Amino acid sequence: MSKKNAIYIAAFSVCAGLLLGAFFEKNAAAAKLASTTPTATVYRISGNNTYSNEFTKLNEVLTLINTFYVDTINAGKVTEDILPQVLHDLDPHSVYIPADEVEEANEDLNGSFSGIGVSFSILNDTITIVDVIAGGPSEKLGILPGDRIVQVGDSAFVGEWLNNTKVMKTLRGEKGTKVKIGILRHGYDGILQFEITRGDIPVNSVDVAYMINDSIGYIKVSRFGANTYTEFVTELNTLEREGCKAYIVDLRGNSGGYLNTAIQMINEFLGPNELIVYTEGKIWPRDDAYADGRGKFSDAKVCVLINEWSASASEIFAGAIQDHDRGWIVGRRSFGKGLVQQPYPLKDGSELRLTIARYYTPSGRCIQKPYAQGEIDAYDEEIVDRFEKGEIFSADSISFADSLKYHTDKGRTVYGAGGIMPDYFVAEDTSYFSDYYKEVLYKGLVYEYAFDYSDDNRSLLGKYHEHEELVSYLHKDGIFDKFKAFASGKGISPKAGELERSKAAIDELLCAYICRNILGDKGFYPVFNQNDQTLQKAVEVICTEVR
Repeated sequence: MSKKNAIYIAAFSVCAGLLLGAFFEKNAAAAKLASTTPTATVYRISGNNTYSNEFTKLNEVLTLINTFYVDTINAGKVTEDILPQVLHDLDPHSVYIPADEVEEANEDLNGSFSGIGVSFSILNDTITIVDVIAGGPSEKLGILPGDRIVQVGDSAFVGEWLNNTKVMKTLRGEKGTKVKIGILRHGYDGILQFEITRGDIPVNSVDVAYMINDSIGYIKVSRFGANTYTEFVTELNTLEREGCKAYIVDLRGNSGGYLNTAIQMINEFLGPNELIVYTEGKIWPRDDAYADGRGKFSDAKVCVLINEWSASASEIFAGAIQDHDRGWIVGRRSFGKGLVQQPYPLKDGSELRLTIARYYTPSGRCIQKPYAQGEIDAYDEEIVDRFEKGEIFSADSISFADSLKYHTDKGRTVYGAGGIMPDYFVAEDTSYFSDYYKEVLYKGLVYEYAFDYSDDNRSLLGKYHEHEELVSYLHKDGIFDKFKAFASGKGISPKAGELERSKAAIDELLCAYICRNILGDKGFYPVFNQNDQTLQKAVEVICTEVR
């Protein structure tokens, strides 16, 4: 698949950045997130620091400009402009975060933020509430899925200028502060007014967990945040009570997070004194992390799913499982981020996240892919290169130098310096692609129709509590034919042969979105995953392989 065919359908959430489209797991922003996720410990610079003559020269030049330049300059702006460029020339993952962006940069990993407690999508230039968080400020006031926010304060808040960033900056805010919104509700004339007191909204990092069959459980982890370990273990225990004997951990699209969180999670699957990961840097001595032997699931079968957007902590997790021959890795080669960033808070509230070490899997491999200092664009485009070279569709296009060869506990060959290569490669499936399919997805028509259908039929659909029952009803109601008529009304009709190729995939996506609108992620993922070839391969491996 070419770069143009990498279709990403995302609807941003005020409460948790909820992915509504998730079709190809993550877009290129995942690479940026992988490059800016900090480790758990925060260190401040203290004591006397000795700088080289070159750094002294830089300080001297800035002082001369500030003192003698003919016009008054904004020293703060000069600093803000210089710092990103300095870090740009170091490595792809060192980054400077301005003070007004630090809170937002940390929200996904901190486990909660303050807001009104809704998930939304912008449809037809209007904020449309997709879900209301249980126990949150909006639910307590009676705000409902399907409500349209058309006013904020005393002003209209609709139009082509509206985007997700503007919505989140407007509706989020400090805990205890208030925001007044006006809502249009289906079946009600006029605008309903609500004054919402913002509160703490949880950011869940375990998207879903459910039983695939009588013995295999599936758990999807979207990031490694402050609360991820607790969420993860809670779901593992729930699956165990439901009879789970083998676990599929889906880290596709997971761009990383806190190193300590990954260590805690891997600990659940390893035996006592097994090495999980070690880090080492120029002034940072080697630091080994070992399993403590208290992992409850050290005897259970485990399979880890990865793809090209699985990075950092995801690769630590997969690498430890692979190097100890503890389970199987299924999917496609991971991103290749083996650098550790340390956050350094600065006096003005900004933050420097500086690469201070590399991490190594138990076999001794660093999976950081090659990069040249200052050539960040080429580094970011490496994923695109994989598509263009055919790697996403065939493992035969991937080669590793013998110098990068390492061995697992049982002597299997693995490679460093380029991500984690799975034990079982699963190519991207594009068999259902057609111009019709791409156009209805590019224009967001599948999601738009699924939401409108759900909104128009909530009372009827709400009586279904299991996704199987709901999907059965949708098929009886002719959901695909109704969508085809809807798309035709938008000027999009299939050409000869396109329906045969794409109908099943579009129908599945329609049903998955409607199930999410009515049942949440517990309804979405079992439908969305039912023809997932990577997941199917993982089930096959668990059922047939012995390790």
